[in-house]
Amino acid sequence: MLNTLPVNIKTVEVSGGPDKKIYYPQVTGMQNQEFEKSMNEAIASQTQQLINQQVGNMPTSVEEMIGLYEIKNNQRQVLSLSLSNYTYHYHAAHGMTYIKSLTFDLKKEKLCELKELFKPGSDYVKRLSTLIDLQIQKRNIQLLDSFTGIKPNQDFYIADKVLVIYFQLYELTPYVFGFPMFPISVYDIVDIIDENGPLGRMAVSN
Repeated sequence: MLNTLPVNIKTVEVSGGPDKKIYYPQVTGMQNQEFEKSMNEAIASQTQQLINQQVGNMPTSVEEMIGLYEIKNNQRQVLSLSLSNYTYHYHAAHGMTYIKSLTFDLKKEKLCELKELFKPGSDYVKRLSTLIDLQIQKRNIQLLDSFTGIKPNQDFYIADKVLVIYFQLYELTPYVFGFPMFPISVYDIVDIIDENGPLGRMAVSN
């Protein structure tokens, strides 16, 4: 039953000066050292990818960079976390932020893709897109273009009994709207989720 306990997390800080600090999580104390290592490598790699994305996008120098993380779920053998990177370049109109998430199935000891949360063959893309489209209309969200649906590998994280699908800045809405987040209750998609996967475990009432 040890694996059902929350995963131990410590914060790693990487500093490049007073205005350049990156904080990211590191998993510790797991029984399976190999899986712990692969989890930490995935987290470090995603953190570095966000840095590369910020540095590579602009020809001007970086004035400020802040990397943060949030643990979204750490229960029922599911660890879901988000990594963010805010960077301000010299003379830019405003800073830019990117968010990426990682969801680990501790029972199956793997990093999960969105499609792996659902039953094989279920049209999860269409189902989630329909639910998101309803939220866009209900919440009166201003779009840059018409919403045609999510990508099969759309950004997501799990937070208790909710699957949160989200989009990057400028991907769906104007910058001022921030990150469009669409929470979807596991009970609204219970017929298509994989009962033995992360969402299936979240849907169990006890």
